[in-house]
Amino acid sequence: MKKAHLFYKTTISIVIAFLIIMAASSAGPDKRNFEISKNLEIFNALYKELNMFYVDTINSEKTISRGINSMLSSLDPYTNYIPESEQEDFRFITTGEYGGIGSLIVTRDSATYISEPYEDMPAQLAGLKAGDKLIKIDGKSLEGLSSSQVSERLKGVANTVVKVTVERPGTKEPITKEIVRKKIVMNAVPYHGVVSDSIGYIYLTSFTDKAASEVKSALLDLKKNHNIKGLILDLRGNGGGILDEAVQIVNYFVPKGKEVLSTRGKIKQWDRTYKTTQEPIDTTIPLAVLVNSGSASASEIVAGALQDLDRAVIIGERTYGKGLVQSTRSLPYNGTLKVTTAKYYIPSGRLIQAIDYSHRNPDGSVGRIPDSLTTAFKTANGRIVRDGGGINPDIKTRNDSIENKKGNIAFYLLNDMLFFDFATDYALKHPSIAPVKDFKLTDQDFEDFKAFVKSKNFTYDKQSEKILKNLKEVAKFEGYLDDATEEFNALEKKLNHNLDKDLNISRSDIEELLSLEIVKRYYYQKGEIIQSLKTDDDSKKAIEILSNQTKYKNILNPVAKETISKKK
Repeated sequence: MKKAHLFYKTTISIVIAFLIIMAASSAGPDKRNFEISKNLEIFNALYKELNMFYVDTINSEKTISRGINSMLSSLDPYTNYIPESEQEDFRFITTGEYGGIGSLIVTRDSATYISEPYEDMPAQLAGLKAGDKLIKIDGKSLEGLSSSQVSERLKGVANTVVKVTVERPGTKEPITKEIVRKKIVMNAVPYHGVVSDSIGYIYLTSFTDKAASEVKSALLDLKKNHNIKGLILDLRGNGGGILDEAVQIVNYFVPKGKEVLSTRGKIKQWDRTYKTTQEPIDTTIPLAVLVNSGSASASEIVAGALQDLDRAVIIGERTYGKGLVQSTRSLPYNGTLKVTTAKYYIPSGRLIQAIDYSHRNPDGSVGRIPDSLTTAFKTANGRIVRDGGGINPDIKTRNDSIENKKGNIAFYLLNDMLFFDFATDYALKHPSIAPVKDFKLTDQDFEDFKAFVKSKNFTYDKQSEKILKNLKEVAKFEGYLDDATEEFNALEKKLNHNLDKDLNISRSDIEELLSLEIVKRYYYQKGEIIQSLKTDDDSKKAIEILSNQTKYKNILNPVAKETISKKK
């Protein structure tokens, strides 16, 4: 009863916050205050009546949680209630730290497996390997538990001991390890190095509170110890994080006193303009920033500011388009409200928010701002850029991610975790492999993989077969099927599965994904990144541009190019 009372009191606090937000646009403070008071009274009375008279006992926490989530979902996806039970996950997002054994896990066929132990973390140091099936934690069976429940059991206070029991392919008896948990710190920059003779590369995965310092350390190392002549900053798949870290990273490449962004919201006293405050590290080194549709928020601040200031060439896909700023507000009983309080604008004055959550369709859905409604802005050098849809790269590249190849057999092999399973088997048979820079799958490796796939009775969908099936249904409905039966039968025979042929056709994609999974078993995340760069078209395009100063300068300053042409 006490727990229900506490939760109910917290809920009232959230409802108050919500109603203040919703009522703020109403005319006059008296009307606004009346609406808040009225609706709170209705909510309070309604729940009391339900609790007293509803035929069954109401689970107050579950019912009110559902009401909170429904209420907040009418705003935007970034305004959330974070109860005390989820505070640890929220802290991990902002700090990259948690207490545990340091490993990714995955659930398949109602069981949980180690998918990737982190290098030099307790799980890896204790000898746990990718492919190990988790069966017990501290002697208690994990049968029927979800991956999140297993994760909670693995996590804990640093320096405490957890006993983990696994089943390993190729080993008859279960293996039990006593592992001392530690504070796991996920690096925002898991890898930096040289990808060409003189081109540096920094991979930034998130904007935690250590992101800027890690980028700085990597940049200084590349300049001092590798004498780089150009730099690639990879923000692909980086969903953002702390705004101040983004400002600081921009500061490394532009002079002190430059505006990076401004935030504007309902409460004018909270509006801010963020400028670079320190002396930069390097304002002249040729710079390329890699982005894709997964680059959002703080990633878009960095890419957009550097584009607006004509300081970097942006390469890849259009970014996600999140131009909203969140602040956290403390709630009773250790809860937190993460609420959108402002929109941010990058140096040219443009807003990159792609979706207008304030104007929803009748069904509650929202859509992207159409290109026809966007506004043109100018960069420092006079280049035209537009708002309303993320950051459009200066050099657009094709999205070759496996998610966009759903008609490709490699997509189905990945979904069925056959790359993962083969790599587990491969690692058992090969105690070591060549260094990442020299590693390459052999013809025999590919033939072994084909045999492995066939032994698993692998089946997969083919888009051509689906389309043919739909065509037959339409032909039957319209009365054409009887006259075209012979032709349909002939086409069906040509479209029959030929697994060996399909594997050969998609060999390059298969080998790319298989190599990544195998390399990761021996060289962990760093090795996976190095291996991926071997076939990465975006980084190759960046190297090409950074190695050609004329092309690089013409992209960033086309006006100067036109002026020179006219003088001639």
